[in-house]
Amino acid sequence: MFNRIAHTIDYFHRYLANWMPLLTFRYAVCGATNTVVGLFTYFIGIYWLFTDAVVDVQIYVFKPHVASLILSGLVSFSLGFLFNKFIVFTGSELKGRVQLFRYAVTFCTNLLLNYFILRFFVEMLFWDPFVSQLVTTGVVIASGYWMQKYFSFKI
Repeated sequence: MFNRIAHTIDYFHRYLANWMPLLTFRYAVCGATNTVVGLFTYFIGIYWLFTDAVVDVQIYVFKPHVASLILSGLVSFSLGFLFNKFIVFTGSELKGRVQLFRYAVTFCTNLLLNYFILRFFVEMLFWDPFVSQLVTTGVVIASGYWMQKYFSFKI
């Protein structure tokens, strides 16, 4: 399945080959797909699943935008790792468990960055949670590419 996806991405890359390396194009396509899925999950969480003022999970009470971020993070983590391992950074010779650990470290770093920026926009500037997540995603994407390329899936 991943070979078919990679082949399809590579087919469209030929139109942009003069402007963008294949690795960057694959990362952009997979990252965009993962971002859309993550934002959709966040949207579902913020407007349909976690509509109360707080989300109580017995050990901690989350505000709806934070609970939605966690849900979105779980989905994005899984999908993002699979995309990066099997489509984008296929030349990496690191063992899968090392890649997974490094990806988790990178992901958690970006999740914390996302968390603090999101809280700032929602709780200090009183922006809409979904708009705040859209803006925050741009910052996280920029930092994520470099950490994935040079740390998680180092070639």
